[in-house]
Amino acid sequence: MTRPALALVSLVVFTVLGFGWRTVVQVRRHGDTGWRFSRTGLDRIVGPGLGLGFVLLAVGPAWALAAGDAAVPLGVAALAGSDAVAGAGAALAVVAGVLTVVAQVQMGASWRIGVEAGERTDLVTDGLFTVVRNPIFTGMLAFAGAVALLVPTLPTLAGAALAAVTIHVQVRLVEEPHLVGVHGAAYRRWAAATGRFVPGLGRLSR
Repeated sequence: MTRPALALVSLVVFTVLGFGWRTVVQVRRHGDTGWRFSRTGLDRIVGPGLGLGFVLLAVGPAWALAAGDAAVPLGVAALAGSDAVAGAGAALAVVAGVLTVVAQVQMGASWRIGVEAGERTDLVTDGLFTVVRNPIFTGMLAFAGAVALLVPTLPTLAGAALAAVTIHVQVRLVEEPHLVGVHGAAYRRWAAATGRFVPGLGRLSR
């Protein structure tokens, strides 16, 4: 299988498992899709921005399938031709997918896409959440980077960058203030001891 084809297959599997399958499980077990769409504030910008990022992650490999080496910028041609880099990208995609799905399962009824003002869900701090506060987003960031490693076209690189920016905005400016408001001191204690996306980094001051 070529690298662009592998990237596209990975995207399909990641999307089906991370969004489609999880939504079905959420409805069956908890009677709720877990999706929250805000028409105000940053949420209405971040959601479409993240969606566009993943669309670009798909456009890049599709373009590479159609145009071949011409789709890869000269500055990253060596990266695109490296078997070691491609292998690392494939391995990272698998790890990212597993991390995302496991974290979603561990969130249980508290799993959400987006936030809703005034809604209270249980604060999940066990499992993967003892290591980082946002393992689902960690998996998504890693997956975007994996696709960029597999097929470093301009759309793919732009998609990975846009995904990273929107995820950071969502976590820092939307979800963290929401969780502080809902859970107060309990969230602050956990956030002071646990990294945001990777262990030890992004801890909040009490």
